[in-house]
Amino acid sequence: QVQLVESGGGLVQAGGSLRLSCAASGRAFSDYIMGWFRQAPGKEREFVATISRSGSDVDYADSVKGRFTISRDNAKNTVYLQVSSLKPEDTAVYYCAASPSYGTRTYLGRNYAYWGQGTQVTVSS
Repeated sequence: QVQLVESGGGLVQAGGSLRLSCAASGRAFSDYIMGWFRQAPGKEREFVATISRSGSDVDYADSVKGRFTISRDNAKNTVYLQVSSLKPEDTAVYYCAASPSYGTRTYLGRNYAYWGQGTQVTVSS
């Protein structure tokens, strides 16, 4: 079992930045691929970013490449998502998730076994 708690969301103007954090507790954090997803009102949940167990491999949705950066600190059991150059269309609840899947990273929501409660990011124009 892994418990995930996100923080760092808020209201920001277009062009601004935030740093989202996700603190994990329970089983060994480094056993899991980690990911960030988001869900906007009236839309389906979508993949944002994923990072391998060691942190050496990352992948991003095309819509956020060059603007968002995922990282992790296994000593602190925390995964981060630096979100920059924010746009109104980035407004959503952002969720972190943990996957026990084989491989180095995954963008498929169904491969993630544990989810946090989410943190709201609102970008004003």
